Amino acid sequence: MKLYYSPGACSLAAHIMLNETGLPHELMRVNLKVKKTADNQDYTTINPRGAVPALEIKPGVVLTQNVAVLTYIGQQSDSKVFHPTPDTVEFFRQLEALGFCEDVHSAIGGLFAPDLPDVTRERQMGLIGRRLTQVEAQLANGENGYLLPAGFTQADALMAVILNWTVPLKVDMSAYPKAIALRDKVFARPAAQKALKEEGLI
Repeated sequence: MKLYYSPGACSLAAHIMLNETGLPHELMRVNLKVKKTADNQDYTTINPRGAVPALEIKPGVVLTQNVAVLTYIGQQSDSKVFHPTPDTVEFFRQLEALGFCEDVHSAIGGLFAPDLPDVTRERQMGLIGRRLTQVEAQLANGENGYLLPAGFTQADALMAVILNWTVPLKVDMSAYPKAIALRDKVFARPAAQKALKEEGLI
Protein backbone atom coordinates (compact mmCIF):
# COMPACT_ATOMS: atom_id res chain seq x y z
CA MET A 1 0.00 0.00 0.00
CA LYS A 2 1.05 3.58 -0.58
CA LEU A 3 -0.30 6.45 1.50
CA TYR A 4 -0.39 9.90 -0.02
CA TYR A 5 -0.23 12.40 2.83
CA SER A 6 0.44 16.00 3.78
CA PRO A 7 2.13 16.60 7.15
CA GLY A 8 -0.38 17.14 9.93
CA ALA A 9 -3.41 16.93 7.64
CA CYS A 10 -6.22 14.45 8.28
CA SER A 11 -4.12 11.86 6.40
CA LEU A 12 -2.09 11.64 9.62
CA ALA A 13 -4.87 9.42 11.00
CA ALA A 14 -4.33 6.83 8.25
CA HIS A 15 -0.57 7.09 8.84
CA ILE A 16 -1.09 6.39 12.54
CA MET A 17 -3.31 3.41 11.78
CA LEU A 18 -0.85 1.94 9.26
CA ASN A 19 1.80 2.09 11.98
CA GLU A 20 -0.63 0.78 14.59
CA THR A 21 -1.56 -2.26 12.51
CA GLY A 22 1.97 -2.93 11.25
CA LEU A 23 0.72 -3.25 7.68
CA PRO A 24 3.49 -2.81 5.09
CA HIS A 25 3.22 0.53 3.33
CA GLU A 26 5.05 3.30 1.54
CA LEU A 27 4.63 7.01 2.13
CA MET A 28 4.37 9.72 -0.51
CA ARG A 29 4.27 13.34 0.58
CA VAL A 30 1.93 15.71 -1.26
CA ASN A 31 2.22 19.48 -1.57
CA LEU A 32 -1.44 20.43 -1.44
CA LYS A 33 -0.85 24.01 -2.55
CA VAL A 34 0.54 23.00 -5.94
CA LYS A 35 -1.01 19.50 -6.06
CA LYS A 36 2.34 17.82 -6.63
CA THR A 37 3.82 14.69 -5.03
CA ALA A 38 7.35 14.52 -3.68
CA ASP A 39 8.39 12.73 -6.88
CA ASN A 40 6.82 15.53 -8.99
CA GLN A 41 3.65 13.76 -10.11
CA ASP A 42 0.46 15.70 -10.71
CA TYR A 43 -1.48 14.64 -7.63
CA THR A 44 -4.84 15.25 -9.31
CA THR A 45 -4.13 12.25 -11.54
CA ILE A 46 -4.12 10.16 -8.35
CA ASN A 47 -7.00 11.89 -6.56
CA PRO A 48 -8.91 14.26 -8.86
CA ARG A 49 -10.27 16.10 -5.81
CA GLY A 50 -6.72 16.94 -4.80
CA ALA A 51 -7.23 16.11 -1.13
CA VAL A 52 -5.47 13.70 1.22
CA PRO A 53 -5.51 10.93 2.22
CA ALA A 54 -5.33 8.74 -0.82
CA LEU A 55 -4.38 5.10 -0.36
CA GLU A 56 -3.15 3.08 -3.31
CA ILE A 57 -4.12 -0.48 -2.39
CA LYS A 58 -2.68 -2.00 -5.57
CA PRO A 59 -1.34 -0.51 -8.78
CA GLY A 60 -3.97 1.74 -10.29
CA VAL A 61 -6.50 1.22 -7.47
CA VAL A 62 -6.80 4.18 -5.11
CA LEU A 63 -9.15 4.80 -2.20
CA THR A 64 -9.92 8.30 -0.98
CA GLN A 65 -11.93 9.80 1.91
CA ASN A 66 -11.14 9.04 5.54
CA VAL A 67 -14.16 6.82 6.14
CA ALA A 68 -13.16 4.47 3.30
CA VAL A 69 -9.39 4.61 3.87
CA LEU A 70 -9.54 4.02 7.63
CA THR A 71 -12.15 1.26 7.32
CA TYR A 72 -10.04 -0.47 4.67
CA ILE A 73 -6.88 -0.30 6.81
CA GLY A 74 -8.78 -1.76 9.76
CA GLN A 75 -10.14 -4.63 7.69
CA GLN A 76 -6.66 -5.60 6.54
CA SER A 77 -5.46 -5.92 10.13
CA ASP A 78 -5.66 -8.78 12.60
CA SER A 79 -7.52 -6.65 15.15
CA LYS A 80 -11.22 -7.29 15.65
CA VAL A 81 -11.44 -3.87 17.26
CA PHE A 82 -10.23 -2.26 14.04
CA HIS A 83 -12.46 -4.42 11.83
CA PRO A 84 -15.63 -5.47 13.59
CA THR A 85 -17.69 -8.06 11.76
CA PRO A 86 -19.63 -6.50 8.87
CA ASP A 87 -23.39 -6.21 9.31
CA THR A 88 -23.08 -6.00 13.10
CA VAL A 89 -24.03 -3.02 15.22
CA GLU A 90 -20.35 -2.60 16.15
CA PHE A 91 -19.40 -2.25 12.48
CA PHE A 92 -21.98 0.44 11.89
CA ARG A 93 -21.10 2.21 15.15
CA GLN A 94 -17.54 2.49 13.85
CA LEU A 95 -18.75 4.03 10.58
CA GLU A 96 -21.01 6.32 12.61
CA ALA A 97 -18.05 7.47 14.73
CA LEU A 98 -15.95 8.12 11.62
CA GLY A 99 -18.80 10.12 10.13
CA PHE A 100 -19.02 12.17 13.32
CA CYS A 101 -15.29 12.87 13.05
CA GLU A 102 -15.91 14.30 9.60
CA ASP A 103 -18.54 16.65 11.09
CA VAL A 104 -15.91 17.93 13.52
CA HIS A 105 -13.39 18.07 10.65
CA SER A 106 -15.68 20.38 8.67
CA ALA A 107 -16.19 22.67 11.65
CA ILE A 108 -12.57 23.07 12.79
CA GLY A 109 -11.04 22.76 9.32
CA GLY A 110 -13.18 25.66 8.12
CA LEU A 111 -10.87 28.02 10.03
CA PHE A 112 -8.02 27.19 7.66
CA ALA A 113 -9.75 29.16 4.89
CA PRO A 114 -7.61 32.20 3.96
CA ASP A 115 -8.89 35.74 4.63
CA LEU A 116 -11.89 34.54 6.60
CA PRO A 117 -14.27 37.47 7.24
CA ASP A 118 -14.96 38.20 10.90
CA VAL A 119 -18.64 37.37 10.59
CA THR A 120 -17.85 34.01 8.98
CA ARG A 121 -15.24 33.23 11.60
CA GLU A 122 -17.72 34.03 14.38
CA ARG A 123 -20.27 31.70 12.83
CA GLN A 124 -17.63 28.99 12.41
CA MET A 125 -16.54 29.34 16.04
CA GLY A 126 -20.15 28.78 17.10
CA LEU A 127 -20.26 25.59 15.05
CA ILE A 128 -16.93 24.46 16.52
CA GLY A 129 -18.28 25.02 20.02
CA ARG A 130 -21.32 22.87 19.28
CA ARG A 131 -19.23 20.08 17.80
CA LEU A 132 -16.71 20.08 20.65
CA THR A 133 -19.59 19.97 23.14
CA GLN A 134 -20.88 16.91 21.30
CA VAL A 135 -17.43 15.26 21.43
CA GLU A 136 -17.20 15.96 25.15
CA ALA A 137 -20.67 14.50 25.74
CA GLN A 138 -19.90 11.33 23.79
CA LEU A 139 -16.70 10.79 25.73
CA ALA A 140 -18.52 11.46 29.02
CA ASN A 141 -21.08 8.78 28.12
CA GLY A 142 -18.33 6.17 27.76
CA GLU A 143 -16.12 4.60 30.38
CA ASN A 144 -12.77 4.27 28.61
CA GLY A 145 -11.99 7.78 27.33
CA TYR A 146 -12.45 6.73 23.69
CA LEU A 147 -15.31 7.25 21.25
CA LEU A 148 -16.43 3.60 21.22
CA PRO A 149 -16.81 0.91 23.91
CA ALA A 150 -14.24 -1.31 22.17
CA GLY A 151 -11.43 1.12 23.05
CA PHE A 152 -8.98 2.80 20.68
CA THR A 153 -10.13 2.67 17.05
CA GLN A 154 -9.57 4.48 13.78
CA ALA A 155 -12.17 7.05 14.87
CA ASP A 156 -10.01 8.08 17.82
CA ALA A 157 -6.98 8.50 15.58
CA LEU A 158 -8.95 10.75 13.24
CA MET A 159 -10.58 12.73 16.04
CA ALA A 160 -7.21 13.32 17.73
CA VAL A 161 -5.68 14.64 14.50
CA ILE A 162 -8.61 17.01 13.98
CA LEU A 163 -8.56 18.20 17.60
CA ASN A 164 -4.83 18.87 17.27
CA TRP A 165 -5.58 21.56 14.68
CA THR A 166 -6.99 23.69 17.49
CA VAL A 167 -3.40 24.44 18.55
CA PRO A 168 -2.22 26.32 15.41
CA LEU A 169 -5.73 27.74 14.95
CA LYS A 170 -5.71 29.08 18.53
CA VAL A 171 -9.06 27.56 19.46
CA ASP A 172 -9.49 27.47 23.24
CA MET A 173 -10.07 23.86 24.32
CA SER A 174 -10.08 24.45 28.07
CA ALA A 175 -13.82 23.75 28.35
CA TYR A 176 -13.36 20.28 26.84
CA PRO A 177 -11.02 18.30 29.13
CA LYS A 178 -12.16 14.89 27.92
CA ALA A 179 -11.47 15.85 24.31
CA ILE A 180 -8.02 17.11 25.31
CA ALA A 181 -7.37 13.84 27.15
CA LEU A 182 -8.39 11.81 24.09
CA ARG A 183 -6.09 13.83 21.84
CA ASP A 184 -3.14 13.52 24.22
CA LYS A 185 -3.72 9.81 24.82
CA VAL A 186 -3.76 9.06 21.08
CA PHE A 187 -0.63 11.10 20.36
CA ALA A 188 1.21 9.36 23.20
CA ARG A 189 0.83 6.01 21.42
CA PRO A 190 4.06 4.71 19.83
CA ALA A 191 2.34 4.45 16.43
CA ALA A 192 1.38 8.12 16.58
CA GLN A 193 4.81 9.22 17.74
CA LYS A 194 6.36 7.28 14.85
CA ALA A 195 3.98 8.91 12.37
CA LEU A 196 4.74 12.39 13.72
CA LYS A 197 8.48 11.77 13.30
CA GLU A 198 8.01 10.35 9.80
CA GLU A 199 6.07 13.46 8.78
CA GLY A 200 8.69 15.75 10.28
CA LEU A 201 6.31 17.15 12.88
CA ILE A 202 8.50 16.38 15.91
